[in-house]
Amino acid sequence: MSADAAGATMRRLVAIACAAAATAAHAADAGRGAELYASRCGACHSLDANRVGPLHRGVFGRKAGSVPDYAYSPALERSGVTWNTATLDRWLADPEAFLPGQRMGYRLDDAGERAEVIEYLRQASAVAAR
Repeated sequence: MSADAAGATMRRLVAIACAAAATAAHAADAGRGAELYASRCGACHSLDANRVGPLHRGVFGRKAGSVPDYAYSPALERSGVTWNTATLDRWLADPEAFLPGQRMGYRLDDAGERAEVIEYLRQASAVAAR
């Protein structure tokens, strides 16, 4: 291998290592997500009971509009959406843009905060699955 090729390979490896470190440093924090959930979502939602909004424990992998004994908007019931990291991120960023006709009047504009709330919900869903 030539010195130029070895240098290019080393630069790629350093770039990959830096990207991995940056991703780990900015990984979603479920503990912070719990705090955000309580302060931003808790007025309308709960993990274990329907309120103004439906319960959230077990949301990962669940079809939108499927919690028993909750009156969803027709838009949500017929959406065909299954909740996962990507769909929850789009929903929380702008519910009306994601599913026009839905009834949730709140959004989380900050991508980092959305990631933390989503990680909290993911971990809460894993507890429900046990």
